[in-house]
Amino acid sequence: MSVIQRHNVRQAGTDGTAMVFAHGFGCDQNMWRFVAPAFEDCYRTVLFDHIGAGGSDLSAYDAEKYASLDGYADDVIELCHALDVSSGVFVGHSVSAMIGVLASKKAPELFDSLVLVCPSPRYLDDDGYVGGFSPPQIEELLDFLDTNHLGWSQAMAPAIMANADRPELGEELTNSFCRMDPDIARRFARTTFLADNRADLAGVTARCLVLQSSEDVIAPQEVGEYVHRHLPNSAFALLDATGHCPNLSAPKETIAAIDRFLRGPVGG
Repeated sequence: MSVIQRHNVRQAGTDGTAMVFAHGFGCDQNMWRFVAPAFEDCYRTVLFDHIGAGGSDLSAYDAEKYASLDGYADDVIELCHALDVSSGVFVGHSVSAMIGVLASKKAPELFDSLVLVCPSPRYLDDDGYVGGFSPPQIEELLDFLDTNHLGWSQAMAPAIMANADRPELGEELTNSFCRMDPDIARRFARTTFLADNRADLAGVTARCLVLQSSEDVIAPQEVGEYVHRHLPNSAFALLDATGHCPNLSAPKETIAAIDRFLRGPVGG
């Protein structure tokens, strides 16, 4: 099976610059269905599923490889090489924001621009750093997932999505979490929530946009501002949207912010 088949790749749009969309934990490429089509007139849009998610080849999952985000970044690089991506745009949501940062540093020729949607380089609080979670909170979160995958999904998804006035959004994320293989979900969660990629922000050559929701229980505003401060060439946009998934809850605002960034100079 080719790398394109393994990742259930879907392409649309023009034959020009590639725009690669990467989903977050517990999700799949369907989470971009309201955003990606808006760029098909100007870009070759590329959607894919991380191994272990969506329509990817589950047999390709390697627990050792995916014990760090570098394994996922290597997949992005391999996939982009297979698709002849160069000087493209990478749009990564949540954990995929850091996966994109890692891929960009390993293969800087792939992406001229990175769009980081609700990124976090470290979820754990540290001295002088606000990540959003204390060590006991992270352990409780991971232990809950270890013992009750469905219960964790039903409890966490609505809180992550927010927008309680639109319960269908929380239900969609719950169902997405529940569809993920429980063993892979547990491993990916540990890889995600225990990672520390703060040092990887330095030396990124691509121009970057940090998209931050105004209220996000997973990646609070302090985290987005930290990412912006530590990326050499970045812009910061605070959305009116609430919740960790503005690509679903506020796609028009998300599209507009990305479009402004791609059309204008950093900081403009």
